[in-house]
Amino acid sequence: MNGSEPFPKLRLAPPESPEELARRYEREQRAVSVSRERALEESTLVPFRVGSVPYLNAVPLTRGLEDEIIFAPPSQLGEMLRNDELEAALVSVTEVLFNDRYNILDGIAVASLGEVKSVYLAHRKPIESAIEIYCDTASLTSVNLLRVLLAERGLHPRFVPLASYERDQLPDFVLLIGNPAIDYIRGPTTHDIWDLGAAWFELTQLPFVYAVWALRRGLDDLVLRQKLREARDFGLDTLDHIVASREEYDLDFRRDYLEWHIHYHLGADEKRGLARFVELLRRHNTKRVYDPVFVR
Repeated sequence: MNGSEPFPKLRLAPPESPEELARRYEREQRAVSVSRERALEESTLVPFRVGSVPYLNAVPLTRGLEDEIIFAPPSQLGEMLRNDELEAALVSVTEVLFNDRYNILDGIAVASLGEVKSVYLAHRKPIESAIEIYCDTASLTSVNLLRVLLAERGLHPRFVPLASYERDQLPDFVLLIGNPAIDYIRGPTTHDIWDLGAAWFELTQLPFVYAVWALRRGLDDLVLRQKLREARDFGLDTLDHIVASREEYDLDFRRDYLEWHIHYHLGADEKRGLARFVELLRRHNTKRVYDPVFVR
């Protein structure tokens, strides 16, 4: 081309409106999410057997792996781990603290900083008058959290298993956790609610760690750890999709619960909260309590 020839005209793409830009961005993000989900689904967990809880608050931690996860209540998952029927499970943190046979996958937890909404003591009478407290025994962490919170107040009631979850049959003092706790608090209640996440924060000014990935020691599980971290990252990156697509409860509650009351990182503050819980367990519990061991 010499200097006398005209430059070719450039054809510019037509301008996009803000709405069109938003739709294009959404399509691109959806394509990325589908690709990541397919990659997780195609990278099997075999030979590892992995369990998690069937609660809404754990959904972001198994995103893309759901078809390979064994779902059971926390207490059953702990029993399966102890019987070597699982190599890893998302379990109540006391399962790890009371049994010196697990590592904790660092960086991941189900935790709260303050009110948690799904772990609480429902009471018709003043807490100080409690002689017996009926407990949902699905989570030993919640039972022991309530035990140490009351013991710090000088209260030592008996803890007995809850026989029925029927709303009209609940006793004066009852510990509820997980989805049954959410179900009760969202309906007409005859109890006052003492949220244990809020009570813990009032006592310690620290987060509380409810559940962690427990990994049986002595296994070559580097690949498994990587997959669990990828699932958590994918779950948090697509949390808006989880909130919008799940069917439990209503959209506003899911958004408030998963984006505000629950968080999924296990950092320095969470470890300080866990260390404080270990200290109080040793003060108020006759069982041996082991220091947590974290692995990347």
